[in-house]
Amino acid sequence: MLLPRLSTLLYLAGLAAVPAVNAYEGDENVKSLPLRTHSLSSPYLDSDFQSRWFDFGGDTIIRADQYIRLTSDRPSQQGWIFSRVPLTTTNWEIEVEFQIQGNGNLHGDGFAMWLTKQRATQGPVFGSTDNFEGLGIFFDTYKNNRPGTSFPYVMAMMGDGQTSYDQAHDGKANELAGCSARGLRTASVPTKARLTYFQDKSLTLDLQYKSEGTWTNCFTVTAPETNIAIPSVAYLGFSAETGELSDNHDIISVKAQNLYNTGRSGSDSKGPARPVERPRSKFSKQKKEGSWGWFLFKVFFFLAAVAGAYVGWTVYRSKTRYSRF
Repeated sequence: MLLPRLSTLLYLAGLAAVPAVNAYEGDENVKSLPLRTHSLSSPYLDSDFQSRWFDFGGDTIIRADQYIRLTSDRPSQQGWIFSRVPLTTTNWEIEVEFQIQGNGNLHGDGFAMWLTKQRATQGPVFGSTDNFEGLGIFFDTYKNNRPGTSFPYVMAMMGDGQTSYDQAHDGKANELAGCSARGLRTASVPTKARLTYFQDKSLTLDLQYKSEGTWTNCFTVTAPETNIAIPSVAYLGFSAETGELSDNHDIISVKAQNLYNTGRSGSDSKGPARPVERPRSKFSKQKKEGSWGWFLFKVFFFLAAVAGAYVGWTVYRSKTRYSRF
């Protein structure tokens, strides 16, 4: 345990060819709010070498001015980083900038993005636990046994808490959706992934690796045709793993946003639901009515006091006038 901690302190010193747009592009009613609790950017840590919103472990090292390195380009490494609080918003978008690179001609194994009930548990699935409940997005760079598929391959799996990841066949038995992304590891532009989720409606993954500013759709799945029910309480995480082959798996930044609808949505609307206004309770109504009644009483009492004072002053003046005679 001493060596990884020492390494951390040392580093702290120093598919489709059609471009994709946001899943909500063109809908003027859909707005976004930053989610600071699930976002990451340099320098990643505070003055105490801790992160307020994320935990990290395994072989993860952090270079404050450049990246969070889940695994180094060395064999048999596992590293992870997970949010401390769950992501409970119903509609959201998470954009991740990452980098996969190494010195060898052969490389592996890849990294994963998680939205699961489990958190911060090291394991055999790209460095995190198997039999997870929730969503896993796997950026697989090494082909084990999946004929006819080009790698790197990006795929989604919806875990039910009981089903194991099909490690021997690169997740073929578990695939919810996916795409080949040749050039993802050797891209000359910043590589990014953008995951957009509308509860009970759609899940979309877009990738940037061909040219900067151009997004390529990897997949879009919709309900009810496909099960995309992410747990209402799910933690955001990233993990990576190397075996005999290795790579540097770096997270550069994470930008999370809450999506919400500001306009009126009809019954057949396909956009995100507008937040429901909480009904006012009977007590609140009575309190409001009571406040108005008390205000009117005070106004009436003030006017009555003014009128009484005026009448008293008039009577006093009259008595004073007649007393002179």
